[in-house]
Amino acid sequence: MSREKLRRAALAPVQENIDKLEKAINEGNFYGAQQMYKSISARYVSAERYSEALDLLESGACLQLKHGQVTCGAELAVLFVDTLVKGKIPYNEDILDRVRKIYEVFPKVPLPSNMLDDEDVREFTEALGAAKTCLEGCSSFLRAAIKWSAEFGASRNGDPQLHAMLAEYIYSESTELNMAKVSYHFVRGNNPKKFASTLVNFMSKCYPDEDDIAIARAVLMYLSMGNLRGANCLMDELKRQVESQELDFPESDLVQFITFLLLTLERDALPLFNMLKMNYKSSIDREPAFNELLDEIAEKFYGIQRRNPLQGMFGDLFKMM
Repeated sequence: MSREKLRRAALAPVQENIDKLEKAINEGNFYGAQQMYKSISARYVSAERYSEALDLLESGACLQLKHGQVTCGAELAVLFVDTLVKGKIPYNEDILDRVRKIYEVFPKVPLPSNMLDDEDVREFTEALGAAKTCLEGCSSFLRAAIKWSAEFGASRNGDPQLHAMLAEYIYSESTELNMAKVSYHFVRGNNPKKFASTLVNFMSKCYPDEDDIAIARAVLMYLSMGNLRGANCLMDELKRQVESQELDFPESDLVQFITFLLLTLERDALPLFNMLKMNYKSSIDREPAFNELLDEIAEKFYGIQRRNPLQGMFGDLFKMM
């Protein structure tokens, strides 16, 4: 028998290891179980038994997360995606469901609302730390899954459902909210209604001069990808939700610019596009990234090549999110 066949034969059936390590976790031996998950899954991978490695890592990630061991669970979740890559596992709905299953057990940390004494402050500080750990772990896992999906069969930007998951988790769990990052993933997602409701929720608690910027950023991000339909769908859904909740839709020069821009891009009207940029320059300049996004829009809709080789800076920054 060859050395390779011996190595394959020496590994126990995966269910035996799953049961053994589940018992260790239920007994509270989180660290010991973690080391075993990593070492045993590595042996399965080395033997090219990728399916069994995935079964073990999925089980371990879910169990650790359910027991509140976020750092351990996130590490195994990322190893799950690494194994997809090493095994060159093609993107499919079954694997997507398994990624979603792991995502759904990542905790959401409620932050205390009242701080009346030192004990309340201590609890709040601990909750902030826990929320940051959850966000970092879940973000690392989903970013890796998005990259895998893009490389192994989903769309060029990665699976839209994964982008939507990441956008929702960032919005709900960020202690220092970055709406640019949330919007980056929502516009690559497949849930404009959820995106709209997230923006409406943000508008209800942001500073007065931030609501129209959030709307404009979302629309411009769609348009920078050449997605005029998505931009219009978002605006329509935003207006519908604002009206149904009897709220006021922001009225500003920036929102007016976005409204005119959407109409302009329906036709071949480059002179009007340039006139809009000039007339609303002061509003556009409120957000540094808007000029970059508008250059991308001009390239997508009118074929205007950028003259400055340094342009694309903001797009590159967004890609790092």
